[in-house]
Amino acid sequence: MTDNHGNSIIKVALNLILTCLVSGCIIGVVFFITGPIAADKAEQMKQDSMKALVADADKFVPVQGEADTFIAEKGGKPVAYIIPTAPKGYGGPIKMLTAVSADGTVIDYAVLSANETPGLGDKGAKSPFKDQFKGKKIENMEVTKEAGKTDKIQALTGATISSRAFTLGVKQAIEKAAQLSGQSVSSQPAAGATKGGNK
Repeated sequence: MTDNHGNSIIKVALNLILTCLVSGCIIGVVFFITGPIAADKAEQMKQDSMKALVADADKFVPVQGEADTFIAEKGGKPVAYIIPTAPKGYGGPIKMLTAVSADGTVIDYAVLSANETPGLGDKGAKSPFKDQFKGKKIENMEVTKEAGKTDKIQALTGATISSRAFTLGVKQAIEKAAQLSGQSVSSQPAAGATKGGNK
């Protein structure tokens, strides 16, 4: 009786081990097959995002030593820089990609991830807020609540901190693009987020 019981435990243990080994092999094979596909898909999505930001470019060259930073080229000549930034918003870091032309003018930006307040701060990733950055330079990267100051960035209603965070992200991208191109830029004090409510 005792021997049969012992044999049963051994059989169960062996079955469990065999099941784990088979499952591990299956997972490994699946990852081996799908891993490169997922990586290729992520790379394609990144290329599509960059193409959407700089439609005229025919090539995106990675900047050595700078993660997720690219030079957009057309006919072998740089036309823009694509810069990643992650300013701190009301709900945490806002991961952005900003396209800046060779002369320091903002082309557009895309938000990769953010956790801003729905219906308020999250509007920073959409038109019409993001449209007002197009064509502006670093001296225009200042948030205002005065409607008459069209050369500045009009704050989102009820989301000043988020507005400042998006603006800071774009400003940092302009500064980085200037650094990469060897140009100098003059700017106002950083338009970073301040403490307190997102008003």
